[in-house]
Amino acid sequence: MTDAPAPKPPRSTDAIAIDLAIRMGFLALFAYLSLRLVAPFAAIVTWSVVLAVALHPVYAWLAARLGGRRKLAATLLTLVGLLVILGPAAALVTSTVRSVTGFAEKIRTQSLELKVPTWLSEIPVIGPDLNEAWSMMTGNLETFLHDYGATVLNLGTHLLGIAAGLAGGILQFAISMIIAGFLFVPGHKLAEGIRHFGRRIIGDRGAGFVDLAGATIRNVARGVIGVSLLQALLLGIGLIVADVPAAGLLTLAALILAIVQIGAAVVILPLVIWAWTSMGTLPALLFTAYMVPVATVDNILRPIVMAQGLTTPMLVILLGVIGGTVSFGLIGLFMGPIVLAVFYELLMFWVEAPRALAADDAPAPTED
Repeated sequence: MTDAPAPKPPRSTDAIAIDLAIRMGFLALFAYLSLRLVAPFAAIVTWSVVLAVALHPVYAWLAARLGGRRKLAATLLTLVGLLVILGPAAALVTSTVRSVTGFAEKIRTQSLELKVPTWLSEIPVIGPDLNEAWSMMTGNLETFLHDYGATVLNLGTHLLGIAAGLAGGILQFAISMIIAGFLFVPGHKLAEGIRHFGRRIIGDRGAGFVDLAGATIRNVARGVIGVSLLQALLLGIGLIVADVPAAGLLTLAALILAIVQIGAAVVILPLVIWAWTSMGTLPALLFTAYMVPVATVDNILRPIVMAQGLTTPMLVILLGVIGGTVSFGLIGLFMGPIVLAVFYELLMFWVEAPRALAADDAPAPTED
């Protein structure tokens, strides 16, 4: 009979801790390197996920109308999204570049002509002074260009740089829309995988937090972007009917300001003042009566739309939208409310957990 092998001596606590630290160190190193590799694509991937989640109800509706042809629905929705993104944006960038380039060329050749607007002197209080200053600058344009031409050219170069950055952002957004198109068809499987990941991280409530993040993205898309589009559409119609100059550019500016939470009122209020200085009393009154509801429609509709289907308080969502936009730019519009909503639910779960545990451990009432 052979002797049984001697049992291995138990590992010390220090050895176990060192082994665990080495494993965690290698895991952290690979995680860091992986994040560094995907960091250049983080914004595109994030926008792709946001677009896929926000547009998934539209994709499901379109696929049902096409007889269940999901790939065709995804292709059509992607093409429409690219058209919406690239059409107006390309026109704006092209117009900006052409205007700035032409202005710079006129300054370089000293062929710029500035005509005094006829309505300038009609502005209450400050109109006459503005008219006099403009006339003085027009009469001494050559001196003005000689003294400040380089500064104006530098400003034009800076504006061209902004236009180039805007073009790069539009291209990035278009790429995100294309990637989102590939996410529509496997969307259910991807969502289930993310729910499973959430369960592994947080436990049974992890899947609920993933669903909460998806619902928050859709509500923010409808409440911020959807309402802003509606407000811009109403504004554009009013400007076209009133024959306001540069109606398209003003509408686009109002849309961008509404999305980034500054508000379209920044554009609408000067337009109302302009109407009272340039129109007759009745047209100005009608213009004002139309623009005031347009300026306030987002304050009424946005809370109603964003609160649908969410248990998170509306104040938490609004704080997330504003704080995320200020901290992280446009992508923070979605990241902010998601982070705050999940944190709020985690906080409420942590607060309520001892109370629920105490209720479960309480003895059942006995009958007399």
